[in-house]
Formats: sequence, structure tokens, C-alpha cells
Amino acid sequence: MSIDPIQIVYTGVGMPRKMVFNGNEMNTGICKDEVEQIIVNDESCEGDGVANTNFHGGPDRVVCVYPYEHYGKWEKEFQTSLPPCAFGENLTIKGLTESEACIGDIYQVGEAVLQITQGRIPCQTISKRTGIQPILQRIVETGFTGYFFRVLQSGIIRKDSTVSLIQRHPLQVTVLFANQILFHDKKNESAIRQILEVDELASVWRDKLSKQLESIS
Repeated sequence: MSIDPIQIVYTGVGMPRKMVFNGNEMNTGICKDEVEQIIVNDESCEGDGVANTNFHGGPDRVVCVYPYEHYGKWEKEFQTSLPPCAFGENLTIKGLTESEACIGDIYQVGEAVLQITQGRIPCQTISKRTGIQPILQRIVETGFTGYFFRVLQSGIIRKDSTVSLIQRHPLQVTVLFANQILFHDKKNESAIRQILEVDELASVWRDKLSKQLESIS
């Protein structure tokens, strides 16, 4: 687990808006504006919205996080420069990657208390937003998807807010491990059962993994 301080690099919100890709308009919530603070409650971030409720939104997916460490990786791999909140996240955090973030972990983030619920299930909108067509495939391959928090206590989160672990979930199922099972090792029955033992797992992930389990049982 990380021993360096966890830091917020960017905070962002944005309502769904039109984005043009290859001459076609699409309505998306991925375009976030960098702001100095966000206000979160158990349903949403104020001033933030989603267009595709299949992958975003709801009490299990209030705050979207993307690790800052991956910015450098993708910029180097694809020889490009990425803007703040390039992946549509509300918080860009340094020091808490998918290999360190466990489902069910609880963090104090500024005034808010947040709990990790699931890895993000990425879609083609990320490729369209960044202008990097292969990046979606690489995100799935690496498991560097980012993740979601639910809000246990409402409050203000500023760019200079501290992030501290309140409680580590006893099962310590990392987001990276869960991503590997959901996307790649889909017939690993024991691993699926291990993830499903985490009561705090988001309902959409519970449904997906339960269906995977049924298909191999």
C-alpha cells in the first residue's frame, strides 16, 4: 500500500454537453471543467451530471476518480498531452491507484467521507474525448480504469484538501484485482466469489459478477 501522502491534483465538474467527434455530435458528461472545489452529497456532485446512466451516476457512483500516475504513462505511450480531468473524473488523485484502492475502503476527503465501490467500466467516449483511439483498449488491458466513490458524509472537497484513510476493508479486494476478474479472468469462480463477499460492492458490479458466476456454475 502507498506510504506517500495522497494528494488531489485536479477537481472537476460539468453538466452533459455536445461534443463533436468525426463530424458527429454526441451528448456526453465526460467534459469536466477544472474547478477549485466540489460539493458532494449522497446523490451527486453539485454542478455535475451524466449522460449515460448505464455507466455513470447513482448513489454507488457519485464521485469519479482517475489516478494522476496514469496521465504520465498515457502521455508517454501516445506522445500527447492530456488536459486536466481528461477522463471525465471529478477527482484526479495522486498516490491511490487501482492497485492500492480496495473496494469498501473509507476515506476522509476534505469535509466529505467517501467509500470506494467499484472500478470504472470504460467506454468509447474516453477515446473520443482524448482523441486517442487505442486508449480504451489499453485501459481495459492494464486495468487502469479509475474507480468510483459513494458519499457517506456530504461536504466540500477543495484542490488542497487532505485525503486520509479512515478504514481499510478487511477483505482488501483491490480495484485492480476486481478489474482483472471482470474484464479478463471471467471464469475464475473463486475470485468472483471473493469479490462478491464485499458487501460494499456497487450493485451494478454485483449484478455483472453474479451473472458471470451463474454462467460458469
